[in-house]
Amino acid sequence: MLILTAKESYYPTFWKMVRLWAFLLIYGMGFRLKIDRDQKIKKDRSYMFCPNHGSLMDPFVMIALSKNPIVFIGKKELVKIPIFGFFYKRVVIMVDRSCPKSRKRVFKMAKEKLQNGTSMGIFPEGLVPTENIALAPFKDGAFSLAIEFEMPIVPQVYYDCKRLFSWDFFKGGPGVFRIHQHKFIETKNLELSDVDKLKKQTFDLIYQDLINDKKYMKDTNRPNNEREFKSPL
Repeated sequence: MLILTAKESYYPTFWKMVRLWAFLLIYGMGFRLKIDRDQKIKKDRSYMFCPNHGSLMDPFVMIALSKNPIVFIGKKELVKIPIFGFFYKRVVIMVDRSCPKSRKRVFKMAKEKLQNGTSMGIFPEGLVPTENIALAPFKDGAFSLAIEFEMPIVPQVYYDCKRLFSWDFFKGGPGVFRIHQHKFIETKNLELSDVDKLKKQTFDLIYQDLINDKKYMKDTNRPNNEREFKSPL
C-alpha cells in the first residue's frame, strides 16, 4: 500500500489490488452481483460514475464494476480515521464543502488525474438518506466536473445495498446486489449553465428505477403510496 500510493503512475496497479479486495469483500460477506448494463465502459476513456448512496458497500460495488481506475472525491473529515485516513488522503481527492477554495482545488487535482482512462466516482446525494427517502437531492459537483472535462455521466442504480447491508446493525443479510447501469449521458457541447438540467436528467433516471422496483419498496419498509416520493428537483 505504501509503495503503490507513493506515485500517480502507480495508481493503475493500485486500482487492480483494490478491485480484487472489493470482490473478495463482497463475495466473502455472502453477497453476489447481478449487473444489467445498457452500455459498456470503454477502455482509455474517462467517465463520471453517479450511483445512489445507501450503504457502506456502495463504494466497493462501484469499484468492482469498473476495470478502469476510478478516482473518488470524498469528505475531508474521513482523514481523521486512524490508518485508513493515511491512505485515504493519498488516493482520494478530498473536498471541504464549507470552503470555496477547496472546490477550486478539486478541479485542479481532477485535471491532473483524469488521464489514460482514469474516471471519477461521486455519490451525488452527498449523504446516505434516511429510510423514508428514496433518493436525496443531488449536489452540483459531479455534474459541473463532468461538463468541465466532457466526461459522460454513468447513472448506476444500486437496489439492494441498503436493505442487505444497512446502517442498522439488526437489518440485512447475504443476498444479491442488483445493479442497473443506464445508458451514458453525454456532456460534450454542454455549458456550465446546463448543470441543473443534467442533474435533473440523472436524478430522474435513478429515482424512477428505485420507486418502480417492488422489492426495493417492500424490503426497505417504504410506504406504497408513490406520491410520497415525488422528486425534490
